[in-house]
Amino acid sequence: MLKGVDVVLVALSSPILIGIYEDNKLIETLESQEKSSDVLPKIFDELLTRYTIEKLFYANGPGSFMAIKISYIFLKSLSIIKNIPLFATDAFYFNENAPIKAIGKLYFVKVASEIITQKLETVQEVRFMLPSELDYSEFSTTTTPLYMIGAV
Repeated sequence: MLKGVDVVLVALSSPILIGIYEDNKLIETLESQEKSSDVLPKIFDELLTRYTIEKLFYANGPGSFMAIKISYIFLKSLSIIKNIPLFATDAFYFNENAPIKAIGKLYFVKVASEIITQKLETVQEVRFMLPSELDYSEFSTTTTPLYMIGAV
């Protein structure tokens, strides 16, 4: 019998981060510099041979539109096919609420519970991290992507 785990995906920028959690605790981290469309099927194929995935979690934005779309479509499909619950939270959970680059000098910032764009003169380096312990209360069953910016 395979060990039951939860899997967290943060694919908003490079590197892609995947965390394997057992009883809310991070037990394994995978990183990839590859495109999410190329690497997610390979990684999850391997994970499904080693574990029983009980829940899927992901950062649904803001960030790279294409990465968000690919993550959502991939995880939603896996969720439906394998009957695995899918949960999402915004990217600020994974970067200690630091600004996230939008376009030009515009950055996404989170003020209270609202995500807005703000012009920042200094370029911010965004580094996403997997928490050592997963806080389920930060995630929602509303999993659609947060695109945040309309046509420019």
